[in-house]
Amino acid sequence: MLKSLLKEPLLHFLLLALAIFAVHGLVSDVDEKTDSIVVTAPKIEQMATLFAKTWQRSPTPEELKGLIDDHVKEEILVRQALALGLDKDDTVVRRRLRQKMEFLNAAEAEALEATDAELQAYLDANPDAFRIDGALAFQQVFVNPQRRGQATGQDAASILEVLLSDPEIDRSGLGDPTLLPPDLPLSTTTQISQTFGAEFAEALSKVPPGPWTGPVASTYGQHLVRVTERLQGRTPVLDEVREAVAREWTNARRQELEDARLAELLKGYSVTIESPAGMEAPE
Repeated sequence: MLKSLLKEPLLHFLLLALAIFAVHGLVSDVDEKTDSIVVTAPKIEQMATLFAKTWQRSPTPEELKGLIDDHVKEEILVRQALALGLDKDDTVVRRRLRQKMEFLNAAEAEALEATDAELQAYLDANPDAFRIDGALAFQQVFVNPQRRGQATGQDAASILEVLLSDPEIDRSGLGDPTLLPPDLPLSTTTQISQTFGAEFAEALSKVPPGPWTGPVASTYGQHLVRVTERLQGRTPVLDEVREAVAREWTNARRQELEDARLAELLKGYSVTIESPAGMEAPE
């Protein structure tokens, strides 16, 4: 048991770290009146672990000592900078400190786990945020005004009569050539707008499913259309959007915790907002 324990690399590393830490403490002639700097064993392990992740190997004794020395140097310089007030009115430092405080608040919110009842209540209170958009599928025959000129309206009416008399007729010989799809599967209004234009999508949203109708104008010309399927927009049930609801619930709780914590902290401060010359102070 003892032999196998002595063969463990982790034990070797810990003994090495403790030895370097002890030697470092012995050789450091620190004045009793000087603030002490303690490089803890967990801190040394953290530095060594980071080194190993970066270089894919453990640090040598010399490299580990260098890491410790650099940490001590950083600690001394940071303390001196703080003593000189170099952190005051430094935008970068202030922003970083704010971020760290916000990270602490966020971590508290991330640790929370909503119940189904809480998620359902959030979904009920914010249905539009998770609403599933309506969609429709349709067929179309294109009539090109640039090709037909003043006869566009009359030609479209003639083609529509043919389509109404035989809705399943082969449409390849009707209308004009176009790169637009003759059939579009279930698509949202936004998706239809991206292909045919917003005006066409808006008009199509009012066309009832079933018969051929038109013409309906698009950014390209005129279309005879037949809506073959329509799905109404709806508020989903929780199981359909659980992940999204949980994410937004967490975000909302994070904001609530942050607002509550700030309100509590504000109680310890007297805030005075001075008005710059020529400007009214915000209320």
